[in-house]
Amino acid sequence: MTELLQTIQTTKTTCPYCGVGCGVVVRTQAGKIIDVKGDETHPANLGKLCSKGSKLAETAAVNVYGQVRASQPLLRIQRDQQVAATDWSTALDFTAREFARLIATYGPDSVGFYISGQLLTEDYYVFNKLAKGLIGTNNIDTNSRLCMSSAVSGYKRTLGADAPPCNYDDLALADCVFIAGSNMAYAHPVAYRRLEAARAAKPGHKLIVVDPRATDTALMADLHLKIQPGTDVMLFNAMLHVMMQNGWLDMAYINKHTEGFEAVAKGLADYTPKLASSVCGVPEADIVLAATWFAQSNRTLSLYCQGLNQATTGTDKNTSLIALHLATGQIGKEGSGPFSLTGQPNAMGGREVGGLSTLLPAHRELNNPAHVAEVAAFWGVKQISATPGASAVEMFDQLEQGKIKAVWVACTNPAHSLPNSQKVARALQNAELVVVQDAYLTPATVQYADVLLPATTWGEKEGTVTNSERRISRVRPAIPAYADSKNDWQIVVDFAQRLEVELQKLGVQSPRLDNTANAFMPYANTEEIFNEHRETTRGRDLDITGLSYATLDTEGPQHWPMPEGATQGKARLYEDGVYPTATGKAKFVFASYEPVAEEADARFPWRLNTGRLRDQWHGASRTGTLAEFFSHEAEPVIALHPADFKRLNLKPSSWVSVKSRRATITLRAKEDESVARNQAVLPMHWGPEFFGGKSGVGGVNALTIEAFDPYSKQPELKHSAVNIQRVHLPWQVVVFVHSEHWLSLWQKARALYAEFDAAVCVPVGREQTGVLFRAASAQAPAREVIDRLQALFECEGSDVMVYSDPKTDARRRIGVTVQTTQQGQTATLNKVFLAGNIESEGWLRNYFDQQLDVMPLRSFLLAPASQPPGVQTESVRMVCNCVGVSEQSIQANIAIACAKNPNASENEVLAGLQGTLKCGTQCGSCVPEIRKLIRTQASLATIAS
Repeated sequence: MTELLQTIQTTKTTCPYCGVGCGVVVRTQAGKIIDVKGDETHPANLGKLCSKGSKLAETAAVNVYGQVRASQPLLRIQRDQQVAATDWSTALDFTAREFARLIATYGPDSVGFYISGQLLTEDYYVFNKLAKGLIGTNNIDTNSRLCMSSAVSGYKRTLGADAPPCNYDDLALADCVFIAGSNMAYAHPVAYRRLEAARAAKPGHKLIVVDPRATDTALMADLHLKIQPGTDVMLFNAMLHVMMQNGWLDMAYINKHTEGFEAVAKGLADYTPKLASSVCGVPEADIVLAATWFAQSNRTLSLYCQGLNQATTGTDKNTSLIALHLATGQIGKEGSGPFSLTGQPNAMGGREVGGLSTLLPAHRELNNPAHVAEVAAFWGVKQISATPGASAVEMFDQLEQGKIKAVWVACTNPAHSLPNSQKVARALQNAELVVVQDAYLTPATVQYADVLLPATTWGEKEGTVTNSERRISRVRPAIPAYADSKNDWQIVVDFAQRLEVELQKLGVQSPRLDNTANAFMPYANTEEIFNEHRETTRGRDLDITGLSYATLDTEGPQHWPMPEGATQGKARLYEDGVYPTATGKAKFVFASYEPVAEEADARFPWRLNTGRLRDQWHGASRTGTLAEFFSHEAEPVIALHPADFKRLNLKPSSWVSVKSRRATITLRAKEDESVARNQAVLPMHWGPEFFGGKSGVGGVNALTIEAFDPYSKQPELKHSAVNIQRVHLPWQVVVFVHSEHWLSLWQKARALYAEFDAAVCVPVGREQTGVLFRAASAQAPAREVIDRLQALFECEGSDVMVYSDPKTDARRRIGVTVQTTQQGQTATLNKVFLAGNIESEGWLRNYFDQQLDVMPLRSFLLAPASQPPGVQTESVRMVCNCVGVSEQSIQANIAIACAKNPNASENEVLAGLQGTLKCGTQCGSCVPEIRKLIRTQASLATIAS
């Protein structure tokens, strides 16, 4: 009763997902989050949230955290031991001693730090200062290297600084929007909603989408350029060629504000639309039309993300796109400019503090002696190494080779997210010491940790983040730290102070000029860290000396730069045509077309693309804790064009082997018309946490290539050449159960992957949550394995119906919950275990998912039949996760609406669905798919008539 009477408190903070940087309002009671809403006052999202952000309260529930959160430090002294619980002092003392030993023996470059775009700016700053200032190594890199580094190098090579010149208001002001390499509808849904609204309000608006797939974003386009993967540079060069030939360039802007155009013009001579059509696989006329709209619209805004960035030519893709803006003067004004969409909530904040192996604070460069000297003087150290450190891929290469002895991983999951993940696994196994600092126990990297340091996560942290439009927002804690976890910056500061003592014991000379105890990192709170970071920006392109926590609290989020004396930040850059280069002019850089690093050939004929899912985010450490996020895309499957699906003689239940030059994985396949012929899509979220097998290989990045861009060091995660073949795995098992402790059950079930040729384990359910385990093998596994699986899912007891075949060891276990009402007894399924023969999975799963009454069918529950007699069931797939509206419900209501008014427009039908079913009225992420269903129904009606 006391808790119920406690006051409800409200806290404003930001969403922890993509780089849009949405503001959220968190309501708490008795130290628990009770709901999360969009912040209507935050300029980035104006109260809107995506499906993931709208469910933040559910992912922070006490019962969820109790099953997946890291609650106390874990430690093992010897590699052959299991980690065991310990206290903070023991864990940090051990880590400091080991780091000091390695540094004293092998030098400062024997250790490395791999950190994250999910860290706050203050966390990033202290990590960077620890590595470069105290230890003296530049071996500190971040998963932002996998996300934004090509966009950064593209901006720096052309415009002079890592600074997106646009903001989200430009979405409404543009007359033409050019989206390249981004399924914005899935990856940045809140910004996409703003684009949808802009198009509805502006007749004549043009949208061009460049993507190998017919994604939800592409379906809204006026022009979809369905290029072959990796041919973006050829396309952009051909578009600029067309603009030159037709006299559509802004020569006054080029002559006054840019340099290097003559060399680009000469290089473009051979990039004709005809050549580009043959290379890119799109009609020549479409290339000309795209160039026409881009150049001749009053305001053109380009938006781009991983399709451009994650490539060995990622920097060239970015520079050739930016050249289109410079050549047409489509930059430095409202509604215009090249606008890179950031994948992580604070990738930009990390770069601001220099949290990459080639950077120093405030956009300073390691290759600039003056910059190195400035930072050394500011930090009070004798010197800072000017040798670039190892980037993300290089760091784990050196870890595998033994050049780096210890790695500290914070708030990221390299065993899942880095390319060629088998090499990453070998590197982590080869390391002398692996420290993992994370809020969750579930990431694949955690299993390699010698030291696990439990960190706070969203809802518990304080600091700042910078979103895609250079807007800095405050992050505020809404609830206390979970269990014995600590804030990331506190862990780093505590470790740094211990490390300095251990280094002194070993006679390692401190780089500090001031040897006063704890003087190097004296911070008592995040504001002190922010203030120090702020001072490093004085006079720089990102000067924020006019910004403070107090200003952010009273005035709200602010753009940078915001120098001392300014009352607000600068919303757009380069409006005066002056750029932060030596000459003050932007630079044209010619990029010649180069093919992908790994071309498809006769042995590996498919081109694999790693896309995104609408309701998952990155490695799913957080989104994977909510079962309903799996109701839109339920299991890891590889998507193929229907013609390829047929050519391989596949069925919906078929298993395929997907082989690259690095590894082979086994999983199921599906037909997908959005995928082009000879291409395949496997979303990035499906890591080894979700599927694997006897080979020990699981996760999409076992397949991907580690080749990287020479300028940005960003790997080519978006394209790998693979071979796909159907595999015959006749023995199968499928289990789906409801369980209050389903997250713990999922973690335990993962240990059984290695017992089968292929295995998958994912959450299931909505109102009642549980786990699905699916596996297949060429031969039946040992009986003991099935016994273990059966015991794990507790498929025994008085409420379980049992069938066993002693000859084949085929088993069926059906758990039933019986309820008595005034109308009689009803029965619903709570667990299903099918081994050897899973023919009845389909209809049992439908009754399980929908909790339909199986009392009339009890005599058929154990029968190995695809349908019970006289009953037809249909699987349910959720389209709207916010409200819980299925595809079937939407289709039925579309049919009713079209029957009532055959001439109804798409918008009228959509409005009717939103009124009756409420689908698409919350986050709106499902609206593109609903529109597709409406168009499909209209096409069917036309054919029928």
